[in-house]
Formats: sequence, structure tokens, C-alpha cells
Amino acid sequence: MLYRPAKHDHIRGIAIAITVLISWLGALVFLFTRSLPEAAIWIAPGILVMTFLYTGLFITAHDSMHGTIAPGYQRINKWIGTVAVRLYAFFSYKNLLKSHRLHHQYPALAEDPDFYGEESGFWGWYLRFLLNYISWQQLVGMAVIFNLLQHLAGVPVVNLILFWVVPALLSTVQLFYFGTYLPHKKRPGGYPDQHRCVSNDFSLLFSFLSCYHFGVHWEHHEYPWMAWWRLPKARKS
Repeated sequence: MLYRPAKHDHIRGIAIAITVLISWLGALVFLFTRSLPEAAIWIAPGILVMTFLYTGLFITAHDSMHGTIAPGYQRINKWIGTVAVRLYAFFSYKNLLKSHRLHHQYPALAEDPDFYGEESGFWGWYLRFLLNYISWQQLVGMAVIFNLLQHLAGVPVVNLILFWVVPALLSTVQLFYFGTYLPHKKRPGGYPDQHRCVSNDFSLLFSFLSCYHFGVHWEHHEYPWMAWWRLPKARKS
């Protein structure tokens, strides 16, 4: 029998979500205080780690929309999700929730805000996907924070670009490729069922590193009440 969320799961879910949030903040503070170019050794690993943690912020917000961070505690889910998307890129939790509900209701159909077919190619689909969620309010907000961090906190511009801007952008590619494009792109034989998606066959470790098991996508659509860290169990079942 597949796992069903129980009341005690809110403890583990909250702990995992808080770990992601604290890890993102801690890594960012650490990298902001590195002196470049003397500490150039931190550039590549710093970008990789921050990209992975940015992706974790979004996956945390995504799970909050499904109420899987703290099952039965909707206010906690909403609060954590709101914090996560604000830290990610000043997203509106309310707008993301509305779009994500449409995605689950009409996966890979015209009404799906995440789907544009393949006629525009990977990068065309990605750009339309990205522009659908970006607002001028977000850009203004991030510009303000950028300047505050630079002029008031004294964070060097190069550190801001390398460890704040670049990883955020790279994580959108990671989320799109593993969480939308690969699962929902059209197959020669058509989609297998009403979910119009498939799951990957990655190893447990690569599934986690690629996108927090979000590539186990058919199971997510079939069991949307299942937290991301439970998806591999669903895949085995």
C-alpha cells in the first residue's frame, strides 16, 4: 500500500523545509563574504551549490501548495511557501498557486500555463514558460535588494552576480528541464494517460540531485498529496 500522509509527518516536513531555507541562507552569507578573485576556488562549487539550493526553495514552495510540508496545517504550509518564493525571486505565492492548480487540472493542454508544446523548441518553450511568471514588480524588487546588499551591506557586485543572480537563473533552467520539459514533452506514441507526463528512470541519487525527485513526475500527478521526499517510494510501488 502506498504511503498516506499522517499527522506526525508535519514534523519531518517542516524540518526538511527549514533545512532547505537555512542552507540557502547560510550558503549565501558564506559566499557573499568570500573575497574574490583571491577566493576564486569558491566560484564553481558556489554556483553549483546555490543553484541546487535555489531549486530547493522552489520545490519547497511547490510542496507547500499541495499541503505536503505540514499535512493538516494549512497556515504553516502557506507561510513556508510564501517565504520560499519571496526568497527565490519575489514571486507571488497566490499567483503561483493559481497557475499550479491549472497545471494539474489541464496538464499539457492549452489551458496549462506551463505548457507550450514543442513547436517553439526547448528554448522557445523555456522563455515563454519563464516570461509567464516574471512581473515588473519582481524585477523592481530584486533591483532594490541588489542595491541594498551592495551599498548598505557591502556585498561586492561580483559576488552578487555570481552567487545570487546566476544561480537563480540556472535553477529556472533546472526546474524547467527536469520538472516540466522532460516529463511533459510529447512522445511519438502520445501520452500514456490523462496525466500527460512520464517519470524518469534516474538513480535515487541523481533523481535527488537533478531536481529533488521532481522528475518522478507521473507519481506526483497521480499522488499530489505526496511530499517530494516520498516520491521515490511511490515510484518503486
